[in-house]
Amino acid sequence: MSRTILCDIVSAERTLFSSPVRYIVVAAELGEVGVFPGHAPLLTMLKAGSARLVKEDGSEDMIFISGGFMEVQPHKVILLADFAERAGELDMEEALAAKQHAEEHLGSSSNDLDHTRALKELNEATARIKAIEQSRKIGHFVDKK
Repeated sequence: MSRTILCDIVSAERTLFSSPVRYIVVAAELGEVGVFPGHAPLLTMLKAGSARLVKEDGSEDMIFISGGFMEVQPHKVILLADFAERAGELDMEEALAAKQHAEEHLGSSSNDLDHTRALKELNEATARIKAIEQSRKIGHFVDKK
């Protein structure tokens, strides 16, 4: 059995990653999912969070995904993301401002649709902040100053 699985992470704008990995851990709709070579076929929705990629050489890469779908086959995993960005390239100030904005709208939402939209924005902003913090821990943060 192969020691790696091919991983493609794509969004509408671009392909962010396309390379073999030892394994990948993603935030799926029902919890975190780890995918290793030889994984059983799977199709699942993704929620806002990080995709943690462990590459062939043991180094890690972190990519923020705002949601989408993941298809797993025994030798390939494809993440089709609504929006994706390398976690080290995300802006912490922007993420904190988005979180504050969502919290303000959550408190003042006048109907269920507004409340649902504000809650989704809050979850995404919180996931961005977490992805930035995780990326800093593994040393992939790019200082934007």
